[in-house]
Amino acid sequence: MGNINIKQVVTEKDQMDFIKFPMELYKNNPNYVPPLINEERNIWKKEENPALNYSEAKQFLAYKNDKIVGRIAVLINRKEEKELGIKKVRFGWLDFVDDTEVSKALIDIAINFAKENQIDKIEGPMGFTNLDKAGMLTFGFDKLATMIGLYNSDYYPKHLENLGLVKEKEWVEFELQFPEVLPEKVEKFSSLIAQKYKLKTLKFNHKKEILPYVESMFKLLDETYKHLSTYTPISDEQIKTYKEKYFGFIDKDYITCVADENNQLVAFAITMPSYSKALQKSKGKLFPFGWWHFLQAGKKNERANFYLIGIHPEYQRRGVTSIIFKAIQMNLKNKGIKYLETNPELEENKSVQVLWQDYHPVHHKSRRTYSLEISNHI
Repeated sequence: MGNINIKQVVTEKDQMDFIKFPMELYKNNPNYVPPLINEERNIWKKEENPALNYSEAKQFLAYKNDKIVGRIAVLINRKEEKELGIKKVRFGWLDFVDDTEVSKALIDIAINFAKENQIDKIEGPMGFTNLDKAGMLTFGFDKLATMIGLYNSDYYPKHLENLGLVKEKEWVEFELQFPEVLPEKVEKFSSLIAQKYKLKTLKFNHKKEILPYVESMFKLLDETYKHLSTYTPISDEQIKTYKEKYFGFIDKDYITCVADENNQLVAFAITMPSYSKALQKSKGKLFPFGWWHFLQAGKKNERANFYLIGIHPEYQRRGVTSIIFKAIQMNLKNKGIKYLETNPELEENKSVQVLWQDYHPVHHKSRRTYSLEISNHI
Protein backbone atom coordinates (compact mmCIF):
# COMPACT_ATOMS: atom_id res chain seq x y z
CA MET A 1 0.00 0.00 0.00
CA GLY A 2 3.06 2.19 0.29
CA ASN A 3 2.89 3.37 -3.31
CA ILE A 4 -0.60 4.89 -2.95
CA ASN A 5 -0.48 8.44 -1.62
CA ILE A 6 -3.64 10.02 -0.21
CA LYS A 7 -4.03 13.79 -0.22
CA GLN A 8 -6.89 15.80 1.26
CA VAL A 9 -8.42 18.40 -1.06
CA VAL A 10 -7.42 21.80 0.26
CA THR A 11 -6.49 24.18 -2.56
CA GLU A 12 -8.49 25.41 -5.54
CA LYS A 13 -6.24 23.30 -7.79
CA ASP A 14 -6.97 20.20 -5.68
CA GLN A 15 -10.67 20.96 -6.06
CA MET A 16 -10.44 21.17 -9.84
CA ASP A 17 -8.38 17.96 -9.95
CA PHE A 18 -11.09 16.28 -7.82
CA ILE A 19 -13.87 17.46 -10.16
CA LYS A 20 -12.07 16.64 -13.40
CA PHE A 21 -10.70 13.21 -12.48
CA PRO A 22 -13.75 11.22 -13.73
CA MET A 23 -13.82 13.31 -16.91
CA GLU A 24 -10.31 12.10 -17.62
CA LEU A 25 -11.06 8.54 -16.49
CA TYR A 26 -14.07 8.25 -18.83
CA LYS A 27 -12.94 10.49 -21.70
CA ASN A 28 -13.22 7.60 -24.19
CA ASN A 29 -16.46 6.18 -22.79
CA PRO A 30 -19.49 7.11 -24.95
CA ASN A 31 -21.95 6.56 -22.06
CA TYR A 32 -20.34 8.84 -19.48
CA VAL A 33 -21.99 12.24 -19.03
CA PRO A 34 -19.88 14.93 -17.32
CA PRO A 35 -21.44 17.27 -14.77
CA LEU A 36 -21.26 21.04 -15.11
CA ILE A 37 -17.96 22.02 -13.50
CA ASN A 38 -19.37 25.14 -11.83
CA GLU A 39 -22.25 23.16 -10.33
CA GLU A 40 -19.74 20.69 -8.88
CA ARG A 41 -17.66 23.50 -7.39
CA ASN A 42 -20.75 25.00 -5.76
CA ILE A 43 -21.48 21.72 -3.95
CA TRP A 44 -18.48 22.42 -1.71
CA LYS A 45 -19.37 26.06 -0.93
CA LYS A 46 -21.47 26.81 2.16
CA GLU A 47 -23.17 29.77 0.54
CA GLU A 48 -24.32 27.56 -2.35
CA ASN A 49 -25.07 24.27 -0.57
CA PRO A 50 -27.21 24.55 2.59
CA ALA A 51 -26.42 20.92 3.51
CA LEU A 52 -22.91 22.06 4.48
CA ASN A 53 -24.46 24.00 7.37
CA TYR A 54 -25.36 20.75 9.13
CA SER A 55 -22.82 18.35 7.62
CA GLU A 56 -19.16 17.56 7.96
CA ALA A 57 -17.36 16.76 4.73
CA LYS A 58 -13.85 16.01 3.48
CA GLN A 59 -12.57 15.23 -0.01
CA PHE A 60 -9.52 13.16 -0.88
CA LEU A 61 -7.45 12.28 -3.94
CA ALA A 62 -5.39 9.11 -4.39
CA TYR A 63 -2.08 9.27 -6.25
CA LYS A 64 0.11 6.51 -7.69
CA ASN A 65 3.45 7.41 -9.26
CA ASP A 66 2.44 11.10 -8.98
CA LYS A 67 -0.69 10.49 -11.07
CA ILE A 68 -4.27 10.82 -9.78
CA VAL A 69 -5.85 7.37 -9.72
CA GLY A 70 -8.91 7.85 -7.50
CA ARG A 71 -11.08 10.17 -5.42
CA ILE A 72 -13.60 10.00 -2.58
CA ALA A 73 -15.62 12.33 -0.36
CA VAL A 74 -16.71 11.38 3.17
CA LEU A 75 -19.69 13.06 4.84
CA ILE A 76 -21.69 13.05 8.05
CA ASN A 77 -25.18 14.53 7.85
CA ARG A 78 -25.79 15.66 11.46
CA LYS A 79 -29.42 16.62 10.65
CA GLU A 80 -30.12 13.03 9.63
CA GLU A 81 -28.41 11.85 12.81
CA LYS A 82 -30.36 14.23 15.05
CA GLU A 83 -33.82 13.99 13.44
CA LEU A 84 -33.87 10.34 12.34
CA GLY A 85 -31.32 8.78 14.70
CA ILE A 86 -29.30 7.48 11.73
CA LYS A 87 -25.57 7.41 12.47
CA LYS A 88 -23.42 6.67 9.45
CA VAL A 89 -20.62 8.02 7.34
CA ARG A 90 -21.81 8.65 3.80
CA PHE A 91 -19.21 8.31 1.09
CA GLY A 92 -19.58 9.59 -2.44
CA TRP A 93 -17.79 11.04 -5.45
CA LEU A 94 -16.07 7.66 -5.54
CA ASP A 95 -14.07 7.00 -8.69
CA PHE A 96 -10.98 4.91 -9.24
CA VAL A 97 -8.89 3.09 -11.82
CA ASP A 98 -9.16 -0.70 -11.98
CA ASP A 99 -6.60 -1.29 -9.23
CA THR A 100 -7.60 -3.01 -5.96
CA GLU A 101 -4.88 -1.18 -4.01
CA VAL A 102 -6.50 2.13 -4.99
CA SER A 103 -10.10 1.14 -4.13
CA LYS A 104 -8.95 -0.30 -0.79
CA ALA A 105 -7.06 2.90 0.07
CA LEU A 106 -10.16 4.98 -0.70
CA ILE A 107 -12.58 2.81 1.29
CA ASP A 108 -10.09 2.82 4.18
CA ILE A 109 -10.48 6.62 4.27
CA ALA A 110 -14.22 6.21 4.89
CA ILE A 111 -13.62 3.50 7.51
CA ASN A 112 -11.04 5.62 9.37
CA PHE A 113 -13.27 8.71 9.21
CA ALA A 114 -16.07 6.65 10.78
CA LYS A 115 -13.78 5.39 13.54
CA GLU A 116 -12.56 8.93 14.29
CA ASN A 117 -16.19 9.97 14.77
CA GLN A 118 -17.23 6.88 16.77
CA ILE A 119 -19.55 5.78 13.98
CA ASP A 120 -20.02 2.08 13.19
CA LYS A 121 -21.29 2.21 9.61
CA ILE A 122 -20.32 3.56 6.19
CA GLU A 123 -22.63 3.71 3.16
CA GLY A 124 -22.32 4.97 -0.39
CA PRO A 125 -22.03 6.20 -2.98
CA MET A 126 -24.38 8.96 -1.94
CA GLY A 127 -24.43 12.71 -1.46
CA PHE A 128 -25.43 14.92 1.45
CA THR A 129 -29.22 14.45 1.11
CA ASN A 130 -31.95 12.51 -0.71
CA LEU A 131 -31.98 15.00 -3.56
CA ASP A 132 -28.33 14.32 -4.42
CA LYS A 133 -27.16 11.61 -6.80
CA ALA A 134 -26.81 8.19 -5.19
CA GLY A 135 -26.23 4.57 -6.08
CA MET A 136 -23.43 2.80 -7.92
CA LEU A 137 -24.43 1.45 -11.32
CA THR A 138 -24.61 -2.38 -11.25
CA PHE A 139 -26.49 -2.96 -14.51
CA GLY A 140 -26.82 -0.80 -17.64
CA PHE A 141 -23.17 0.14 -18.15
CA ASP A 142 -23.82 0.22 -21.91
CA LYS A 143 -26.61 2.81 -21.59
CA LEU A 144 -26.14 6.57 -21.87
CA ALA A 145 -26.02 8.15 -18.42
CA THR A 146 -28.45 10.91 -17.42
CA MET A 147 -27.95 14.27 -15.78
CA ILE A 148 -29.39 12.93 -12.52
CA GLY A 149 -27.65 9.54 -12.27
CA LEU A 150 -24.12 8.45 -11.46
CA TYR A 151 -22.11 6.56 -14.05
CA ASN A 152 -19.33 4.06 -13.37
CA SER A 153 -17.51 1.14 -14.97
CA ASP A 154 -18.53 -2.45 -14.30
CA TYR A 155 -15.47 -3.14 -12.12
CA TYR A 156 -16.58 -0.73 -9.35
CA PRO A 157 -19.17 -3.05 -7.69
CA LYS A 158 -16.74 -5.99 -7.82
CA HIS A 159 -14.07 -3.98 -5.99
CA LEU A 160 -16.48 -2.97 -3.21
CA GLU A 161 -17.83 -6.50 -2.80
CA ASN A 162 -14.27 -7.86 -2.62
CA LEU A 163 -13.60 -5.36 0.17
CA GLY A 164 -16.48 -6.81 2.19
CA LEU A 165 -19.13 -4.16 1.47
CA VAL A 166 -22.67 -5.45 1.01
CA LYS A 167 -25.80 -4.23 -0.75
CA GLU A 168 -27.71 -1.70 1.34
CA LYS A 169 -30.33 -0.25 -1.02
CA GLU A 170 -31.20 -0.91 -4.64
CA TRP A 171 -32.71 1.41 -7.23
CA VAL A 172 -34.23 0.49 -10.59
CA GLU A 173 -34.69 2.62 -13.70
CA PHE A 174 -37.00 2.11 -16.66
CA GLU A 175 -37.23 3.26 -20.24
CA LEU A 176 -40.66 3.69 -21.83
CA GLN A 177 -41.44 4.13 -25.48
CA PHE A 178 -43.54 7.27 -25.53
CA PRO A 179 -47.03 6.46 -26.82
CA GLU A 180 -48.21 8.26 -29.96
CA VAL A 181 -51.74 7.76 -28.65
CA LEU A 182 -52.70 7.12 -25.04
CA PRO A 183 -54.31 3.75 -24.28
CA GLU A 184 -58.09 4.19 -24.43
CA LYS A 185 -58.53 3.05 -20.83
CA VAL A 186 -56.09 5.77 -19.63
CA GLU A 187 -57.93 8.41 -21.66
CA LYS A 188 -61.33 7.40 -20.21
CA PHE A 189 -60.04 6.78 -16.72
CA SER A 190 -58.33 10.18 -16.45
CA SER A 191 -61.61 11.96 -17.27
CA LEU A 192 -63.55 9.84 -14.75
CA ILE A 193 -61.01 10.43 -11.97
CA ALA A 194 -60.88 14.17 -12.65
CA GLN A 195 -64.67 14.39 -12.38
CA LYS A 196 -64.98 12.09 -9.35
CA TYR A 197 -62.42 13.96 -7.20
CA LYS A 198 -62.96 17.41 -8.76
CA LEU A 199 -59.36 17.61 -9.97
CA LYS A 200 -57.86 19.76 -12.72
CA THR A 201 -54.58 20.06 -14.58
CA LEU A 202 -53.10 23.53 -14.13
CA LYS A 203 -52.20 25.45 -17.27
CA PHE A 204 -49.14 27.71 -17.25
CA ASN A 205 -48.63 30.37 -19.90
CA HIS A 206 -45.41 31.70 -18.36
CA LYS A 207 -42.77 30.14 -16.15
CA LYS A 208 -43.34 32.75 -13.42
CA GLU A 209 -46.89 31.41 -12.97
CA ILE A 210 -45.34 28.17 -11.60
CA LEU A 211 -43.39 29.95 -8.83
CA PRO A 212 -46.25 30.02 -6.28
CA TYR A 213 -46.45 26.20 -6.51
CA VAL A 214 -42.76 25.36 -6.08
CA GLU A 215 -42.87 25.19 -2.29
CA SER A 216 -46.01 23.03 -2.45
CA MET A 217 -44.18 20.65 -4.80
CA PHE A 218 -41.39 20.06 -2.29
CA LYS A 219 -43.87 19.63 0.58
CA LEU A 220 -45.66 17.09 -1.60
CA LEU A 221 -42.36 15.26 -2.12
CA ASP A 222 -42.07 14.95 1.66
CA GLU A 223 -45.59 13.49 1.84
CA THR A 224 -44.95 11.11 -1.07
CA TYR A 225 -41.68 9.62 0.12
CA LYS A 226 -41.60 10.00 3.92
CA HIS A 227 -42.48 6.30 4.40
CA LEU A 228 -39.32 5.18 2.58
CA SER A 229 -36.34 4.02 4.60
CA THR A 230 -33.90 6.50 3.06
CA TYR A 231 -35.98 9.65 3.28
CA THR A 232 -34.96 12.77 5.21
CA PRO A 233 -37.27 15.83 5.18
CA ILE A 234 -36.36 18.71 2.85
CA SER A 235 -35.41 21.93 4.65
CA ASP A 236 -36.59 25.40 3.62
CA GLU A 237 -32.98 26.29 2.72
CA GLN A 238 -32.84 23.29 0.38
CA ILE A 239 -36.10 24.31 -1.28
CA LYS A 240 -34.66 27.78 -1.93
CA THR A 241 -31.40 26.33 -3.29
CA TYR A 242 -33.03 23.79 -5.61
CA LYS A 243 -35.46 26.41 -6.82
CA GLU A 244 -32.57 28.68 -7.79
CA LYS A 245 -30.39 25.84 -9.08
CA TYR A 246 -32.80 24.02 -11.38
CA PHE A 247 -35.63 26.40 -12.18
CA GLY A 248 -33.65 27.98 -15.02
CA PHE A 249 -33.35 24.62 -16.76
CA ILE A 250 -37.03 23.74 -16.58
CA ASP A 251 -39.39 24.43 -19.47
CA LYS A 252 -42.97 25.21 -18.35
CA ASP A 253 -44.24 22.60 -20.82
CA TYR A 254 -42.35 19.89 -18.93
CA ILE A 255 -44.11 20.63 -15.63
CA THR A 256 -47.45 18.99 -14.87
CA CYS A 257 -49.47 20.00 -11.81
CA VAL A 258 -52.81 18.58 -10.65
CA ALA A 259 -54.87 20.53 -8.11
CA ASP A 260 -58.13 19.95 -6.25
CA GLU A 261 -61.20 22.18 -6.27
CA ASN A 262 -59.55 24.47 -3.67
CA ASN A 263 -56.47 24.90 -5.88
CA GLN A 264 -54.37 22.78 -3.50
CA LEU A 265 -51.67 20.76 -5.25
CA VAL A 266 -52.31 17.00 -5.02
CA ALA A 267 -49.81 15.77 -7.62
CA PHE A 268 -47.04 17.01 -9.88
CA ALA A 269 -44.42 15.70 -12.28
CA ILE A 270 -41.32 17.37 -13.63
CA THR A 271 -39.79 16.00 -16.80
CA MET A 272 -36.88 17.44 -18.73
CA PRO A 273 -35.51 16.98 -22.20
CA SER A 274 -32.44 14.75 -22.02
CA TYR A 275 -29.38 16.96 -21.58
CA SER A 276 -26.94 14.02 -21.72
CA LYS A 277 -25.65 14.71 -25.24
CA ALA A 278 -25.52 18.46 -24.53
CA LEU A 279 -23.38 17.84 -21.44
CA GLN A 280 -21.06 15.57 -23.42
CA LYS A 281 -20.61 18.21 -26.12
CA SER A 282 -20.12 21.05 -23.64
CA LYS A 283 -17.47 19.06 -21.68
CA GLY A 284 -18.78 20.41 -18.38
CA LYS A 285 -18.80 24.10 -19.35
CA LEU A 286 -21.74 26.34 -20.19
CA PHE A 287 -19.47 29.00 -21.66
CA PRO A 288 -18.43 29.97 -24.23
CA PHE A 289 -20.47 27.48 -26.32
CA GLY A 290 -22.01 24.93 -23.93
CA TRP A 291 -25.24 26.91 -23.53
CA TRP A 292 -25.87 26.48 -27.26
CA HIS A 293 -25.97 22.68 -26.93
CA PHE A 294 -28.41 22.98 -24.01
CA LEU A 295 -30.60 25.32 -26.02
CA GLN A 296 -30.67 22.88 -28.93
CA ALA A 297 -31.43 19.94 -26.61
CA GLY A 298 -34.41 21.88 -25.25
CA LYS A 299 -35.75 22.62 -28.73
CA LYS A 300 -35.18 19.32 -30.52
CA ASN A 301 -34.92 16.06 -28.62
CA GLU A 302 -36.44 12.60 -28.88
CA ARG A 303 -35.63 11.69 -25.28
CA ALA A 304 -36.95 13.05 -21.98
CA ASN A 305 -36.18 12.18 -18.38
CA PHE A 306 -38.55 12.03 -15.43
CA TYR A 307 -36.93 14.15 -12.77
CA LEU A 308 -39.39 14.36 -9.88
CA ILE A 309 -42.88 13.04 -9.28
CA GLY A 310 -44.97 13.61 -6.19
CA ILE A 311 -48.48 12.38 -5.38
CA HIS A 312 -50.20 13.02 -2.08
CA PRO A 313 -50.70 9.67 -0.26
CA GLU A 314 -54.48 10.24 -0.16
CA TYR A 315 -54.54 10.20 -3.95
CA GLN A 316 -51.88 7.58 -4.70
CA ARG A 317 -54.35 4.75 -5.20
CA ARG A 318 -57.07 6.81 -6.82
CA GLY A 319 -55.79 6.83 -10.39
CA VAL A 320 -54.39 10.36 -10.38
CA THR A 321 -51.41 9.13 -12.40
CA SER A 322 -53.68 8.75 -15.42
CA ILE A 323 -54.35 12.51 -15.27
CA ILE A 324 -50.61 13.23 -15.01
CA PHE A 325 -49.81 10.95 -17.94
CA LYS A 326 -52.52 12.42 -20.12
CA ALA A 327 -51.14 15.92 -19.54
CA ILE A 328 -47.53 14.82 -20.08
CA GLN A 329 -48.45 12.97 -23.25
CA MET A 330 -50.24 16.00 -24.71
CA ASN A 331 -47.31 18.31 -23.87
CA LEU A 332 -44.44 16.08 -24.96
CA LYS A 333 -46.00 14.64 -28.10
CA ASN A 334 -45.87 18.14 -29.60
CA LYS A 335 -42.15 18.25 -28.82
CA GLY A 336 -41.35 15.05 -30.71
CA ILE A 337 -40.43 12.99 -27.63
CA LYS A 338 -40.17 9.26 -28.40
CA TYR A 339 -38.60 7.86 -25.23
CA LEU A 340 -39.00 8.59 -21.53
CA GLU A 341 -36.51 7.47 -18.90
CA THR A 342 -37.53 7.29 -15.26
CA ASN A 343 -35.35 8.57 -12.46
CA PRO A 344 -33.89 5.96 -10.06
CA GLU A 345 -36.65 4.46 -7.90
CA LEU A 346 -36.04 2.37 -4.79
CA GLU A 347 -36.91 -1.24 -5.59
CA GLU A 348 -39.24 -1.24 -2.55
CA ASN A 349 -41.16 1.76 -3.93
CA LYS A 350 -43.85 -0.21 -5.77
CA SER A 351 -46.32 2.70 -5.65
CA VAL A 352 -44.13 4.65 -8.07
CA GLN A 353 -43.25 1.68 -10.29
CA VAL A 354 -46.93 0.93 -10.81
CA LEU A 355 -47.18 4.32 -12.58
CA TRP A 356 -45.45 2.94 -15.66
CA GLN A 357 -47.20 -0.44 -15.90
CA ASP A 358 -49.46 0.53 -18.82
CA TYR A 359 -46.54 1.77 -20.93
CA HIS A 360 -44.45 -1.42 -21.36
CA PRO A 361 -41.51 -0.29 -19.22
CA VAL A 362 -38.11 -1.86 -19.89
CA HIS A 363 -35.89 -2.22 -16.83
CA HIS A 364 -32.59 -0.97 -18.28
CA LYS A 365 -30.48 0.18 -15.31
CA SER A 366 -29.95 -0.80 -11.67
CA ARG A 367 -27.84 0.85 -9.02
CA ARG A 368 -27.17 0.31 -5.34
CA THR A 369 -25.49 1.72 -2.30
CA TYR A 370 -23.03 -0.48 -0.43
CA SER A 371 -22.47 -0.51 3.31
CA LEU A 372 -20.05 -1.90 5.84
CA GLU A 373 -20.51 -2.37 9.57
CA ILE A 374 -17.17 -1.23 10.98
CA SER A 375 -17.47 -3.42 14.08
CA ASN A 376 -17.58 -6.50 11.81
CA HIS A 377 -14.61 -5.31 9.77
CA ILE A 378 -11.20 -6.58 10.77
